[in-house]
Amino acid sequence: MTIGAILGGKGREVVSVTADQSVGAAVALLAERRIGAVPVLDGDRVAGVFSERDVIYAIAHHGAAALDRTVADIMTAPAITVRADEAVIGALSLMTKRRIRHLPVVEADRIVGMVSIGDLVKYRIDRIEADAEAMRNYIQSA
Repeated sequence: MTIGAILGGKGREVVSVTADQSVGAAVALLAERRIGAVPVLDGDRVAGVFSERDVIYAIAHHGAAALDRTVADIMTAPAITVRADEAVIGALSLMTKRRIRHLPVVEADRIVGMVSIGDLVKYRIDRIEADAEAMRNYIQSA
């Protein structure tokens, strides 16, 4: 299964911010949408990723003044991305190795979606359950 297939199931909507937005505005967007990260876009190109973790680090270093800074000041850049044709297991491995929970999906340097570790784990669990059910059905019909 590929990342593109997961996007096909969950949708390709991308909630994003720009580098010149305030951290406070970006935090409000994360809270409103109940999400943990957004890509930071420069046009259709991914310039970085802004996550809850970035906010925590910024507040630890700058206090409440961090909310008045720009997203560019605290985002994680460059962004680690994945292509839509890559295998889910490869993306899971990348996320585990790099200790990240969100991956922008790009095709020809343009963002086409975003996947989270939750999306990928859900896919893996669904596959394991489907395989187990198929095995049960096979055993019962034999």
